[in-house]
Amino acid sequence: CVHARAEEFARQHREQFDIAASRAVAQLNVLCELALPLVKVGGQFLAMKSVDSDQELDQAAHAIKLLGGRVRDVKDYAIPGTEVTHRLVIVEKVAPTLKGYPRRWAKIQKAPL
Repeated sequence: CVHARAEEFARQHREQFDIAASRAVAQLNVLCELALPLVKVGGQFLAMKSVDSDQELDQAAHAIKLLGGRVRDVKDYAIPGTEVTHRLVIVEKVAPTLKGYPRRWAKIQKAPL
């Protein structure tokens, strides 16, 4: 685990990791811009999302492709001992991420992919 801003950490650790994971802390297009530059080609980005994230997934399609990813699978799973269901979006890294991504946080917020 690393405690750092993803967009700053990615500048010096581009495409070095087999897996990057995130909780449901932002829209998927934003999470992909922060995480996919860290993942090497052949690796995966695992995003925890709500089961109501179909529209969000559709809206992130352009960002995923632009950043070198492809949705490999979407799996819903129940939290043991509860009636809560979550979703795991598995994005496979199929091509290198273009230089310039991730952008600075202010640009990501102002103009999300």
